[in-house]
Order: sequence, then structure tokens, then C-alpha cells
Amino acid sequence: MIRLFVREEQNIKIVNVEDLSVKCENPQNVLWIDIISPTQQELDWVSKEFEVEFPSKQETQEIEISSRYFEDEETITINAYFLITSEGETPYNETVTFILKKNHLITVRYKELKTFKELVKKLMLNPSAYEDGYYIFAGILEIRIDTDADTLEFITREISKLGKIVFTGIDITEEILESISFYEEMNMTIRENLIDKQRVLSSLLKSYKIPKEVREELRIMIKDVNSLIEYTTFNFERLDYLQNTFLGLLNIQQNQVIKIFTIMSVIFLPPTLIASIYGMNFQFMPELSWKYGYPFAILLMIISALIPLFIFKKKGWL
Repeated sequence: MIRLFVREEQNIKIVNVEDLSVKCENPQNVLWIDIISPTQQELDWVSKEFEVEFPSKQETQEIEISSRYFEDEETITINAYFLITSEGETPYNETVTFILKKNHLITVRYKELKTFKELVKKLMLNPSAYEDGYYIFAGILEIRIDTDADTLEFITREISKLGKIVFTGIDITEEILESISFYEEMNMTIRENLIDKQRVLSSLLKSYKIPKEVREELRIMIKDVNSLIEYTTFNFERLDYLQNTFLGLLNIQQNQVIKIFTIMSVIFLPPTLIASIYGMNFQFMPELSWKYGYPFAILLMIISALIPLFIFKKKGWL
């Protein structure tokens, strides 16, 4: 699907391109070409109408800076990560391609993203704030960074809740360790996302094509991104601390179980020894013919079991 955002005097009109045999009218007035899950025919149409070349799907997935950001005399091509967080699914990074040429912004994506919907709303409510494609691109980045900050705040709140559960020491289960691993993975994904934006913003600030007003916005954005990256480091430290605390408490619980088994073994060892002695089949055993032999053996076993309990209690081991 191709959507054209065309400036008409003080307003912006959205045009859905359905007939690829028709040429674009007044391409100089087009600010933004938004391409969603395109076919090869749609990419060819945009490439022909606006004289741009698209990176291959494989190139958009590569992590080298030369693949994430490319600039020539007329065009800036950017492959940027967008964090996808769906309920019940592991968060992952989805690549979106941005091409800036003259006053046009061309975006290629394969997912419906909330960031773009919010930008469209702002664009239609205040069209005068977006002079060309560079301003629209800056607007998309600003919304995305705010969303990443909200996601990071959510992770921080969940880590705090997890910390309260761990420090109570009441419900120490494998689910806690799974939660810690999940938030570590989520924090790592968003950190990768932010580092990608940091590299892109750093490269954009070096470009002479960026308008002065947009450049100032990008300077503020890169400061925000740097602070968010530091916050992910703080989250990693908290998660490591929680994991070590959880493993320590789990070790204490396991030691308590082993301690109980050890005490029970020591308590029943003397009675077992006495029972074994009187269970031997020798011909001469005085207590066998004694009237009080059986009660004596029982009493002796009880006393031999209570003596270790008394010693453990006195030593403070119980």
C-alpha cells in the first residue's frame, strides 16, 4: 500500500495510490510517501516517480553503520529499528527504511506501527509545523523516542515489583527467574534499539542536508537517547542484583531442606543402632529373657533420640 501526503496550500491531503499505471501529479508538493508491506510493482512505481533506489531486505537487516546509514549527494538512506511489543510475545526490533531526498520523505515498513499513526494525527492537526520531509522524519523519531522512554519506564516499574517479591523471600519459585530473564531480554532489545538511534542521530548531525531547525531538534533527541541508554545500564545492574539475591535465597531454602534431612538422620541414627544391636541373633543376650527388656529398649531409643535434639537446641542449630 502506498500513501502520499500532499501539501495543498495550508492543508495536507492523503492520497492512496491504487492505480500504478497513473503518474504522480505535482510530485514537488508531496511531502511524505508512506509504503506499507509493498509489492515489487509498488516499489518500482515509487522508484520511477521519485527517482530513488531502495535497499534490499537483506541490507536493511545488517548492523554495520554503512548499512544503517548511507548518504550521497542527493539522498540520505536510513534503516532504523522500531521496538515491537505485543502482549504475550517476546519484544523484537523491526527495521523501517527512511529515504530523504530533496523535500521528500519515503518510508518503507512491513508492520502497522503506532508511531506512524500518531504522527499522521499530528500532521493533519497542525500541517504548518511540517514544512517538508525532514520535519516529518524528525517528528517520527521524536514520537518513537518518547515511546521507547515509556517502555523503559514500564520495565523499571516491573523490576521494582519483582524486587519487592524477591525481598519478601516468601514466594521463591522458578517463575521469578523466568521473569528476570524476560526483562533482561526486553531491556537488551530496547538498548539495541536505542544504540541504533544514537548512531543514526550522530550521523544525521554531521550531514549538511539537515535544516537548522531540524538539527536543533536532533541535538535534543540524541541527549534523550544517551540518557535512556544509561538507564538501560541501570536496569541491567538491578536485574543482576535481583538474580543474585534470588539465587542466594533459593540456596538458603535448599540448605534448610538439607538441614532438616541431616537433623532427622542424626536423630534416628542412635535408635537405629540400638534396634540393630537387639536385633542380632546371638544365643546369649541377657535382656532377651528379662521381663522389662522390651520397655527398656524402647526407652533407651527414645532417650538416644532426645539427646541429639537437646544438643542441637543448645547449640542454636534448631
